[in-house]
Amino acid sequence: MISTTNISLSFGKKKLFEDVTIKFIQGNCYGLIGANGTGKSTFIKILSGEMEAQSGTVNIVPGKRLSILKQDHFAFDGYSVLRTVLMGNEKLVQIMEEKDAIYAKPDFSDADGVRAAELETSFAEMNGWEAESDAGIILAGLGIGAADQEKQMKELNDTEKVKVLLAQALFGQPDILLLDEPTNHLDISAIRWLESFLLTFENTVIVVSHDRHFLNKVCTHIADVDYGQITIYPGNYDFWKQSSELALQLRSNANKKKEEKADELKRFIARFSANASKARQATSRQKQLEKLELDNLPPSNRKYPYISFEPKREAGKNLLTVKGLTKSMDGVRILDNISFELKKGDKVIFTGDNDVAKTTLFKILAGELAPDAGSYEWGVTTSLAYFPKDNAAYFDNGTNSLLNWLTQFSEDKDPGFVRGFLGRMLFSGEEVFKKTNVLSGGEKVRCMLSKMMLSGANVLLMDGPTDHLDLESIISVNEGLKKFPGTLLFTSHDREFINTVANRIIEIDGQLIRDTVIEIEQYLELAG
Repeated sequence: MISTTNISLSFGKKKLFEDVTIKFIQGNCYGLIGANGTGKSTFIKILSGEMEAQSGTVNIVPGKRLSILKQDHFAFDGYSVLRTVLMGNEKLVQIMEEKDAIYAKPDFSDADGVRAAELETSFAEMNGWEAESDAGIILAGLGIGAADQEKQMKELNDTEKVKVLLAQALFGQPDILLLDEPTNHLDISAIRWLESFLLTFENTVIVVSHDRHFLNKVCTHIADVDYGQITIYPGNYDFWKQSSELALQLRSNANKKKEEKADELKRFIARFSANASKARQATSRQKQLEKLELDNLPPSNRKYPYISFEPKREAGKNLLTVKGLTKSMDGVRILDNISFELKKGDKVIFTGDNDVAKTTLFKILAGELAPDAGSYEWGVTTSLAYFPKDNAAYFDNGTNSLLNWLTQFSEDKDPGFVRGFLGRMLFSGEEVFKKTNVLSGGEKVRCMLSKMMLSGANVLLMDGPTDHLDLESIISVNEGLKKFPGTLLFTSHDREFINTVANRIIEIDGQLIRDTVIEIEQYLELAG
């Protein structure tokens, strides 16, 4: 369906791809994975034609339609929501526009009639009469109701725009579907709908995602970007991870045995090379040693930060009491009479379609925002560390080096200690002197996590802790929070993360909807 031949691309001295030849087959869904900076999004752009490789070709079967999830949230601000989705099939829209132009002519000619008939035939063959209905079904599945479908795109918020652009990519049964981070900003209900859509999609899908549950659910193959190459493995993400770790271990073990054999031969040669009676054996061993080649284990681009939250003291049993919290913003009631209690050891995922409500609640509990009514009380033995949804205020002036920035949050001011800590968080060498205003989103998240680890808090309040992180960092945060012995309140759309960390679910949507001890998949079935 779509393939590449000898694709190569470099940026300066950094080589992203070298002679990548790969084929993607109809009916398969490929999860494109790799560490940040390995070129996943770049490869998607090369496949779509948005970017040209320095050498090599992209080959698409003639007549096949390619659709890509667009990233520019403002590109369609002049169009309605429904029209934006229809524009996912450019040929269909061109036919619609030409038809409308012909029928609008005051001097409709015979030639116009012939052309209109041709267009009507093509329109029918492309299911044009069902197009608006099909677009509406996709939008509704993603959470954009009929009342919003005639709105202008500029009237929507960023989350809603993401859903519309995703609907645009899915519309019209494209032959090749390219999706770069389609689950970003989607609520769990929309992600589940997308999974169901892709599971019944019969054509080729290539998807970049950091959502392990999503990759496990929809992928038939994993395309791993590493070592400047792309290697395809059958199976979903978990199967790839287990098999690749096993293969690396087997290769490492084989090398270890070869190293032991080499050491044995070297010792024999050194001991007996001067002994005439053993000279022949020493020569034989020397030849064996020369033939002994260790398999190359090329350095992987994958790096895992060290995440470990260690409380300085243990909290008491009564941890947090929330009574009747109410908050309005710009005349809109965001929180309405929210009440609940937490006890030591609770690890609570706060869910619900209204992200603003969850963020507002977390800001109040962190002391950054005052409620209009109600109260909350932390236990006297609690110490709190807060991870905000928007961390811009923590890096405001941008004049600090990363080393100085983190030092202000550390009890141990020794530069060696702080540099060592930063090294474990993947900031090595001269990177510690980078100014905080040039850090990427993922780097800022790692900085905020470092700040929280240094605090020694026994309660963590985390609003979207895995946003902007690559899979390796997400896995590290996931493992760190599983082992955390304290109390955790967090938001996330990552179901693997939720399933393995949370022991309690609180759903809010203005009001408190549910408070239960249940696995997330059971909860989703219950919620419908």
